[in-house]
Amino acid sequence: MNMHPRFETARESTVRELTISKILADLVRTLQLIEAEIAAEEERARIFDRSNVRYPVLAKSLNDRRDNLRVTIAALEQRLTERDSAPHSVADKDETQRHIVGVFRAL
Repeated sequence: MNMHPRFETARESTVRELTISKILADLVRTLQLIEAEIAAEEERARIFDRSNVRYPVLAKSLNDRRDNLRVTIAALEQRLTERDSAPHSVADKDETQRHIVGVFRAL
């Protein structure tokens, strides 16, 4: 079977980037919720130092989850940036789509 390289069309590229942008927006919202939950748990326990033995277990696990989400968000943002800077065989993307991606990055 002769395999030919597959090139993305402008539509496929735009759909993929919009999907990643939506995922990013959801992750950023989740990150904000987790940070609020961490703050509430620390306030409830009146312990804000993570190295304290009495630091709440819930806050510890939420901190770990928050850190993992930050890594995921950074990786997805990098992926979007690489796609924006990579040469495309199709016409330039629509300015509106770029604006949408920029808005989601700012969240």
